[in-house]
Amino acid sequence: MDASSSLPQVVIETEHGSITVEIDTGSAPRTAANFLHYVDNGFYDGGRFHRTVTPDNQPNDEIRIEVIQGGTDPERDDERNDPIPLERTTATGLKHVDGTISMARFAPDSAVSDIFFCIGDQPVLDFGGMRNPDGQGFAAFGRVLDGMDVVHTIQQQPYEGQRLTPPVTIQRVRRVDL
Repeated sequence: MDASSSLPQVVIETEHGSITVEIDTGSAPRTAANFLHYVDNGFYDGGRFHRTVTPDNQPNDEIRIEVIQGGTDPERDDERNDPIPLERTTATGLKHVDGTISMARFAPDSAVSDIFFCIGDQPVLDFGGMRNPDGQGFAAFGRVLDGMDVVHTIQQQPYEGQRLTPPVTIQRVRRVDL
């Protein structure tokens, strides 16, 4: 992804600091529009980062990754949209490299509003990567411009299994006026 002033930027404010991301509306238009819908309607305000995946907490996974995962305010779950079609990395050209923001999912076409950030390059999350047994990968749709130190801080918070204990509060998420 090349930085471009025409791409929207979003600031995710957490109790540990802010993360500024660039949203690639050109390469991943459906996924970006889905995320921005939740941003513009305040769904992430009061949400939380609830999952950390580290090299040490994946005892049953042959293919290991490093990410943090968060989502919208759980009080608004019944207001969320239906799942969106998976924009595969083979179609978007985006890759799961250090600082990528992507949509969490269980099966293809099941992503709703949970996001994750890659810590380090994670090619096993791209199309053909086998972190998810279906090999379809995940929908990358942007990248961190500033705040990877905050991503690392969140990843290092106390956890049980892969669940952050307590979750890290997302205080506010907003678009940045360019």
